[in-house]
Amino acid sequence: QVQLVESGGGLVQAGGSLRLSCAASGHTFSSYAMGWFRQAPGKERDFVAAINWSGDNTYYTDSVKGRFTISREHAKNTVYLQMNSLKPEDTAVYYCAARIGRGIVTIRSEYAYWGQGTQVTVSS
Repeated sequence: QVQLVESGGGLVQAGGSLRLSCAASGHTFSSYAMGWFRQAPGKERDFVAAINWSGDNTYYTDSVKGRFTISREHAKNTVYLQMNSLKPEDTAVYYCAARIGRGIVTIRSEYAYWGQGTQVTVSS
């Protein structure tokens, strides 16, 4: 079992930056690939970024490439999402997820554990 707790969301103006954190507990952090998803009001929960177990491989959805960076710190059992050049369309609840397996996947159903989400609001 893995528990995930996100933090770092908030209100920011367009062009600004936020860093989301996801603290994991309950199991060996390095056993899991990690991902970030987001859900805007009335929409599906969509893939944003993922990182493999070792942290040396990452993948992003096209709309955030060059603006967002996912990383992980094993000593702190934490995964991060650095978000720069934010746009109003990035407004959503952001969820951290853990996958039982070490490789990267973008499919929501492949992730077994989820955090409670953190709200990100980007004003124009």
